[in-house]
Parts: sequence; C-alpha cells; structure tokens
Amino acid sequence: MNLSDKVALVTGASRGIGRAIAVELARQGAEVFCTSTRAGGCDATLAEIAALERDVAAHALVCNVAESESVDALQKGVLDDKGRLDILVNNAGITRDGVFLRMSEEDFDAVVETNLRGTFLVCRAFARAMAKARSGRIINVGSVVGLTGNAGQANYAASKAGLIGLTRSLAHEFAGRGITANVVAPGFIETDMTAAIPEDLKAEMKKQIPLARFGSPADIAGAVAFLAGDAGSYITGQTLVVDGGMTM
Repeated sequence: MNLSDKVALVTGASRGIGRAIAVELARQGAEVFCTSTRAGGCDATLAEIAALERDVAAHALVCNVAESESVDALQKGVLDDKGRLDILVNNAGITRDGVFLRMSEEDFDAVVETNLRGTFLVCRAFARAMAKARSGRIINVGSVVGLTGNAGQANYAASKAGLIGLTRSLAHEFAGRGITANVVAPGFIETDMTAAIPEDLKAEMKKQIPLARFGSPADIAGAVAFLAGDAGSYITGQTLVVDGGMTM
C-alpha cells in the first residue's frame, strides 16, 4: 500500500478514527491535509505524523463540512496548494442520539446536514479535479447502523444509510473517469466517545461480536488505506464492513 506522491484529504481528523486514518495514509507515504472545525484541532494529529519520521508533509485546515462556504475555502486551500487531490476520505460526522418520539427536528437535521449533506458538499468540491485527472479514490466513512438501524439513532442511521446510496451513485457516475467510490462501515470501535460506556454494558456488547473484541481506529485506517492504494483499484460502489463479524 505505497501511497508515495499521493495527496490525501481526511475530514474530521482531529481524533479517533479520523486521526488514525490520517496517520496511516502518511505512514504509507501520502501528503495529508487534515480538517477539524476549529483552529489547532489537528495539532495532535500532525504531531503523530511528524513522529513517524517520514519525509511526508501534513497540513491542518479548518472546515465545517455542513457549510458550503467553508467547503469552498477547503477546496481552494487544497487545490491552490497542490493542484490536485488523489484520495478523499470523508470522515467528519456528529451524533445527536435520542429516542425517536422525543427527537427534535433540529437534532435530526443537524446530523443529516453534517454526515450526509457535508459529504455531498466535499465530494462535489473535489470531484471535478479528480475527473479532470481521470484518477481518484473517494472513501466515505459510514457505520454498520446504516445497514442495520439502531434504537435511539434514527437520525444517525438515516444519514449513514444515505451515505451508502450517495457513494454508489458516485461510483456509477465517475467510474468512466477512473475514480472509485466506496464506504468503510465501522462496527463498535474503541474511541474517546465510547470510553465512557459502562464496563458491564461493554461486556454485553462484546458477546454480540464473533471476534469477541471491539475494533480499534487502526482497524478502520487499515481498511481505508487498502481502498486508497493500488490493491483497491478494481473495487468501487462497495461497503466494506469492519465490525468483527457483528452484523454477520
């Protein structure tokens, strides 16, 4: 999975899965642009990439993917600097969990706007440059709940299910331009967000996973790097589920 001389963009790269993806792409030799919603949000990610001691550049940009003006500025920042983008990883996302009958319109809309509309905006911003180059990898980070649904996450599940349909449509439209589009759908992954779950509940959840463990951000990063490299060149329109067999 040699990504030397490739330019990559990872949205939502300040922590967890996004940070792991950015670091892994850099480890494989790619120059990486990382985004977060605030200045300094990706400092730890850049420091981890620097610690690899590889001759690769990494950059941090501020972007709220739900705002078209912010995405336009992101496009300009990347393309004015490099003139191209080889690998686009849409990882930025939010949750606003709640039982359906008490879910507000604001919470539903906020999740869909960031997770689904935001991915649409970023893909649209860079698809033309990829099409012109007749090459590119679009990798959207989904979730197994986009396949299964989940109580208390109607908004999140809807946004991730929509992401699969969006990605398949992109795969159809851009295959003739040498661009692949795929989804990586994580299962239960150990991150800062899941660390607060009580241990007894975690033990019950592990019983539903055939591999009997939770995934790590590195597990997702490895799947993304595979799809981004030459080994993934004949894969498009697919949803790669990385969940230890949980949805099997």
